[in-house]
Amino acid sequence: MAATYIEYKFTISPLSPWSEILIAELGERGFESFVENDLGIDAYILKEEWNEGILRKLQVLDSPGVEITWGHSEIEQQNWNAEWEKNFHPIIVSDQCMVRAPFHKPIDVAFDIIIEPKMSFGTGHHETTHMMLQHILDNDMKNKTVLDMGCGTGVLAILAKMKGAKHVEAIDIDEWCYLNTVENAERNECELDAMQGNSELLDGKKYDIIFANINRNILLEDIPIYANCLNTSGALYLSGFYLDDLDVISSKCAEYDLEFVKNYEKNNWVSSKYVN
Repeated sequence: MAATYIEYKFTISPLSPWSEILIAELGERGFESFVENDLGIDAYILKEEWNEGILRKLQVLDSPGVEITWGHSEIEQQNWNAEWEKNFHPIIVSDQCMVRAPFHKPIDVAFDIIIEPKMSFGTGHHETTHMMLQHILDNDMKNKTVLDMGCGTGVLAILAKMKGAKHVEAIDIDEWCYLNTVENAERNECELDAMQGNSELLDGKKYDIIFANINRNILLEDIPIYANCLNTSGALYLSGFYLDDLDVISSKCAEYDLEFVKNYEKNNWVSSKYVN
């Protein structure tokens, strides 16, 4: 039987930066997926995870300078792919990497990634995923052991493997993301190990490179674990937080001897690199 989702349709004025802020807050409330449009966003949460007060005390709704209205309804899971086909457009990152759906025509780029997103995050459209893809394109992956933590669709893991990583693991706490990563890896003929779970799965493991595109609070909680899992001369790439949070993220990394190297910033979202 198909799972039932609650769909919220938000109208946001002005869109920037408030749509990104709303998405971040809804993600912390359990909303799984989002579709952006010219008026605002559509947001989806499993009916079993939903309650009437799900939006109560959402900070962005009380913020000055923005007007947000909404309505909600039940939606069957099978409607989701049709929504993506209407809203999912191919993207190009640094003129080197194309992320597209199976129904898009390929173009001549070094890395052509085919993603069927379903209910998962991480198509490359959101600023955080886009910037993490930039990091991968800008850095050597050859013969590296790589972790994609909070993998979503698996797009970061797939690109790392395409760029010559020796061994790639992809982990997400969400079952949809885990299954979608497995499917997308097969679709792109990339061999990687996908697992469902959280940072507890990292006990005793070591990596040359770790990508963690999650959110501020989980990153702050798990940075000590990531630091312990990095090989000597390893690199940690973090995203899923705002520019205002960069100092606290970097300070936490410094506590565990991780040195800030650089960051990308796009529409107030940040993706940063640290080395040990």
